[in-house]
Amino acid sequence: MKKKLHEWLSVRLAKNPSGVVLLTILLFNILFLFVSAIVIRNLSLSGTEKMGIFEAAFYTITMVLDAGCISFVISDIGESGMLIAIICLLIIIVGMVSFTGAVIGYVTNYISGFIEKSNDGTRRLHVSKHIVILNWNTRASEIVNDLLYCKGRQMVVILVRDRKREIETEISERLTDTINRENRLLYEKCRSYNLIRRLFAYQAGKIKNNVCVIIREGDVFSSKQLHDISLEYARSVIILSSDCDNPDPEEKERAEKEMEGNALTIKTLMQVSDITSAEYSNDNQKIIVEVSDDWTYALVDRIIRYKQVDGKCNIIPVRVNQILGRLLSQFSLMPELNLAYRELFSNKGATFFVKESSTDNELGYISSYLSNHKMAIPLTQMRSKQKSYFFYSAERAEDIDRVSVESRSDYSVKIKKRFLMGRKNVIILGHNSRSREIMQGFMAFRNEWNYEMDGGELLKIVVIDDEDSLDKLNYYKDYPFVCSTVSASIFDKELITDTIEQFVDSNMEDTSVLILSDDSVGSENIDANALANLVYVQDIINRKKEMNPDFDDESIDVIVELTDPKHHDIVSNYSVNNVVISNRYISKMITQIGEKEAIFDFYSDILSYDSADSDGYESKEIYAKKVEDYFEEVPQECTESDFVKAVWNASIDPRIPAHQQSPAIVLGYVKKGGGIKLFGADQGVSRVKLQANDKIIVFTNH
Repeated sequence: MKKKLHEWLSVRLAKNPSGVVLLTILLFNILFLFVSAIVIRNLSLSGTEKMGIFEAAFYTITMVLDAGCISFVISDIGESGMLIAIICLLIIIVGMVSFTGAVIGYVTNYISGFIEKSNDGTRRLHVSKHIVILNWNTRASEIVNDLLYCKGRQMVVILVRDRKREIETEISERLTDTINRENRLLYEKCRSYNLIRRLFAYQAGKIKNNVCVIIREGDVFSSKQLHDISLEYARSVIILSSDCDNPDPEEKERAEKEMEGNALTIKTLMQVSDITSAEYSNDNQKIIVEVSDDWTYALVDRIIRYKQVDGKCNIIPVRVNQILGRLLSQFSLMPELNLAYRELFSNKGATFFVKESSTDNELGYISSYLSNHKMAIPLTQMRSKQKSYFFYSAERAEDIDRVSVESRSDYSVKIKKRFLMGRKNVIILGHNSRSREIMQGFMAFRNEWNYEMDGGELLKIVVIDDEDSLDKLNYYKDYPFVCSTVSASIFDKELITDTIEQFVDSNMEDTSVLILSDDSVGSENIDANALANLVYVQDIINRKKEMNPDFDDESIDVIVELTDPKHHDIVSNYSVNNVVISNRYISKMITQIGEKEAIFDFYSDILSYDSADSDGYESKEIYAKKVEDYFEEVPQECTESDFVKAVWNASIDPRIPAHQQSPAIVLGYVKKGGGIKLFGADQGVSRVKLQANDKIIVFTNH
């Protein structure tokens, strides 16, 4: 019996030591109070001769809690004697230590443990309709940051393996910086108003922190820890790939292997899909998973077939490298698109919206819509998961259904019957993990606009990179539009600048310089080579200005890819037309997909060009087209709504079938030497006045 009791006590101490300590404290105090009550009852003091055991216990407790209550037991110490007083004092002292001290100490320790447990993230969260982010990388803070522009309170729960404090600081700094910057811009905008209007406008428009972020450290593969963050009740789950912050050879080799296939992403997705597809989970949950390679994408596709349940668990793979590769190639060909996408892909300003549609007559619907709507622009109709959707550009979702007075303007424009893209000249400086996808983006553009030009290729590219990278990325030879590759380290300034100047001077058309940031280096070297290359290009521009004061800065479009948003301020001090913080685009897309799932198919469509052997138009894209090249004559000044309708009407030919049409919707314009204007708010009030060298942002087939 003694042995079994000892074993039981040993097991209890190992599994629940605090419970054993509490039980011991309680048992000892019960026994102590019971013995003390008996002693007091048997002292036979004056007034206590007839005291019962429970009454004696009560007086014992009152003495322990308040020593002054000894007078209820000993009314006169002089008459009771020293021995009785000592006994009562001993009861008080022992009781204070064993009862008051032990219990208070245990409770204090329990509260401290409760707080520590909460900080460690081991306590279950009872939340719903929140966003869950699993893992962390350089894109993650942008996802959280873009939620500032969403309506209502946003709840985000993040589960990471480590670096909780560091991530908390990163998010706090990012949100604070955005709030301060946006409110500062709003204040400057309101300065021209009178005092009363300024106060009301500022209070109504200023951004507040509407994002509540909870970060947990733990195991993303643990079913218990996923349940502890209420994964089954989340509205969307975002599975991110982890960054490699330590560029030692072993870590670099691991990162390169992950580019061939990421088994951890598959493992995480399998765990998450098991929970979200269960009967008890919320309906219409979205799982957005980052994918960087074909192997992982193929397995994700299999998991979708096995685990996706319509109306329950919707898995959306986002091919990070493919999307960024297409974006960077498009920005090199049409730098103005960076300015357009920066706004359209976000929740701020003019942006994309989606709404279920019941019509099958896309052309008829758009024509009718444009006649009595001036707050939003209809774009196209697409099917996604057996449902029909219509996509719009607007500043707010409610603007889509806002009807305006029908306009009967006779304003019209003349579009050239055959628009052809001019020759594109691109210099690529450096490399990143998306170099192959960037080249595939260029190839797709060439296939879409495959026509003969005087003087050779439609697209001419020169690549400047270090020798090791060129040897590793030896697929440049597979692309006929790559004129040459130049081996130069970051320290070969003269070779780099001479190559750029020779290429620029040998071509009459504008040249784009795409400066890539190597994303395989450690965090301390992020963007270092890109910034150095930027200095070299700036030297070329300065030298040309000194030689020719009338030199056109925009003849060299500099597109700088940055990985860390903190370096944006550094680049803004240079003659850079377009800064591409590549991670922000993926983050903004993920944020929007989490809110509007069907918009993913729309993004995939506008980032894809038609294949070379296509008989018709396979997709619609967004282009920046020069006014003098697109129109027969420069359009006269008019309202935005009249301009949008006029271009639409001019692009429709009623004599040909609908599937052969190439309709065009104008989203905005870019002024030569100025900024971009995307149409939003009341298009019937704002006016458009274009020059021959301005460019329009147009959504069309070709």
